[in-house]
Amino acid sequence: MQKAMGLSNEAFAKRLGIGLRTVADWHHKPTTPPQSGMQETLDAALDQASPATKARFAALTGGSSEQDNTAAEAEHRLSADPNITAALDWLDHHAGWGPGTARRDVAARLSRTDVRQLQDRGVRRGQVDQQRIAEALRAYYPGHPGGHGQYSASGSLTSILTHPDWLDLDCSLMPPRDRLAVTKTAADLDVPLNDTMAGRAAQRLAETLALNIRLVDGPLFRLVDIEASKGAIRGTAEVTRFVRYALTMDLLEGELVDAMAASSPISPGSLPLRDSYLPTTASVLDLPTRLCAGGTLALCAIARPADPFRGPPDYVLLVQERSGHVVNAARRLAVIPKGFHQPITDYRADAHLAATLRREMEEELFGRDDIDSTAGQQLRADPMHPSRLSEPMRWLMDHPDQFRMECTGFGLNLVSGNFEFPGLIVIDDEDFYTRFGGQIEANWEASSLRQYSSLDHGLLSELAADETWSNEGLFALLQGLRRLSEVGGDRVNAPTIEWEIS
Repeated sequence: MQKAMGLSNEAFAKRLGIGLRTVADWHHKPTTPPQSGMQETLDAALDQASPATKARFAALTGGSSEQDNTAAEAEHRLSADPNITAALDWLDHHAGWGPGTARRDVAARLSRTDVRQLQDRGVRRGQVDQQRIAEALRAYYPGHPGGHGQYSASGSLTSILTHPDWLDLDCSLMPPRDRLAVTKTAADLDVPLNDTMAGRAAQRLAETLALNIRLVDGPLFRLVDIEASKGAIRGTAEVTRFVRYALTMDLLEGELVDAMAASSPISPGSLPLRDSYLPTTASVLDLPTRLCAGGTLALCAIARPADPFRGPPDYVLLVQERSGHVVNAARRLAVIPKGFHQPITDYRADAHLAATLRREMEEELFGRDDIDSTAGQQLRADPMHPSRLSEPMRWLMDHPDQFRMECTGFGLNLVSGNFEFPGLIVIDDEDFYTRFGGQIEANWEASSLRQYSSLDHGLLSELAADETWSNEGLFALLQGLRRLSEVGGDRVNAPTIEWEIS
């Protein structure tokens, strides 16, 4: 019906008088039938539709198979999705192609794409665990200058390149300690693509369409320099576009994992994209001359009162399994909230890490679908204005002595060169969970949400050893547990976390 009406998610939700999140969930879980009340709403909307809309609806539902519908949706996005159009234009420009070349190339690739084969590949990729990825990158990058190395703790090696001075920062994400500043918001420098780079970018767009993965060309912060030390974070960032990241650096993970799934050797010279974009540790550390996007993610610890079944007072710790429809860390475990560091409307204020964490809490935990960067263009002047905050977030803003956000470290992820700022969010007042615990719900980016008790030493040890973590997620979990053990008092009985730089 949405396609027949030619409406965006936001416009369709408005037409039906329902939440944008509901429409997003329908796309995420297309086989789940709407409840009876929602069916009545949909039936009424169809009854009131124009004859042309009804005809299109009939054509779209006239016995076509699910695969045919998926292909039709992909073709529609190729011609009508402004974000895909932006990506095609970007590819034409940076590959040196004439206007329209990328569209024709992607259309041809799309016609040859077998969704079942892509789904099978997704299963194979999921079988390559976090430890194997970290070890493969250690083989590819055998030497690390200046005391840098890969983060390792509790027997688990990660792909996070870090430094002793970048760990255990205990940095409150409040001014003046959170001092990331944006210095440039103009267009990026030119990014020339050779034939291999351009071909992989075109294939990425074809697969994005075939699998119905969300891609929105919004602004994105790129890190230019960083100074992270105990109690303070200073650095500068510029603004890039998400399509540049999606069609360049974000391709490195798939290239690496596909080679590992095929048991191909991993070494310099064996991975064409990595050899071009991120060939050495020195290139990883050379932030000014490359695209270094990334984000922040935090272990969230919410105080709970004693319970006759659960036991004494503790913190509930939240962990998500990422959806297969996200661009980053698909089907991997991660802490929540997790998000790209990007501006909404106020580029200077949004450069602070706290701005991203607050926004991601609203979006991923408290149900604010109107600030979802994948939902469409942001037209509100101040989406995080106090008058627009969810009830849980408003409570936190009114009780600053019971709510704290800290940065626990910094690192550069060798998987794709991303910057990672792991954090810890602590809510100390039990009243918050009593009042709002039932409202905490992960959004479409998660396929499931788990909770752990901060007193459950055994399950937390098992969680830390789980091989399905994303590397950045494990980094954030381990650093978060380490800091929570220091500040959580009797509510915490986590395993001891001792890090090493490998």
